[in-house]
Amino acid sequence: MRSDKRADDEFRPVKIELNVVKSALGSCYFEMGKTAVIAATYGPQDVKPKHLEKSDRGVLACNYNMLPFSVAGDRKRPGYDRRSVEISKVVRESLEPAIFMEEYPKCIIRVDMQILQADAGTRVVAINAASLALACAGISMRGLVSAVSAGRANGKILVDLTKEEEDAPDAIDVPVAILTKTGEITLLQMDGIASVDEMKKIVKQATVACEKLGLMQAEALKNGIHSI
Repeated sequence: MRSDKRADDEFRPVKIELNVVKSALGSCYFEMGKTAVIAATYGPQDVKPKHLEKSDRGVLACNYNMLPFSVAGDRKRPGYDRRSVEISKVVRESLEPAIFMEEYPKCIIRVDMQILQADAGTRVVAINAASLALACAGISMRGLVSAVSAGRANGKILVDLTKEEEDAPDAIDVPVAILTKTGEITLLQMDGIASVDEMKKIVKQATVACEKLGLMQAEALKNGIHSI
């Protein structure tokens, strides 16, 4: 049994609230366990600076940031850093396959993600929030993107690792995102070393969890608020 009493294939409790930022076209508060993020969508807007403009398709800009008080212990240094830039790119590449970018030529769509509280899985929680924020904004999409981390800790294959499990001596962390309508994987990363068989099991567990999460996201769009 895991320290928080979850089954090996179970993700942490989820809470979703939509349109929480009134100044944004669409927004989402997404909480998974003790990790919480707000994502807000702005645009489509004119591209500035102009040299980034694309004549045949839109541009998606994603900005991921952890607030100074989001981490336990030492206060995080304010502002963007190398990790923020890297995860911003990861989120953008995870979401782009879901958006009909060709419908937004010469425009930019911005998604800002602020991590309010961090306790493992911040990038996948940010992807889930951003996907819903885009949907709330009415951005033309092929479907929602759902994301969950899976991996190995303490000799077991687990879904949605906690910070404690991520710090295990044998830990492997594998963030996975899928386009729920087609099952297409839009994100697959790995931190650690795993055998081929282990990776197959990890990816399978993660995709099943993403499918379950996708149903919750769809329900949230219908009802506005969802928690479990």
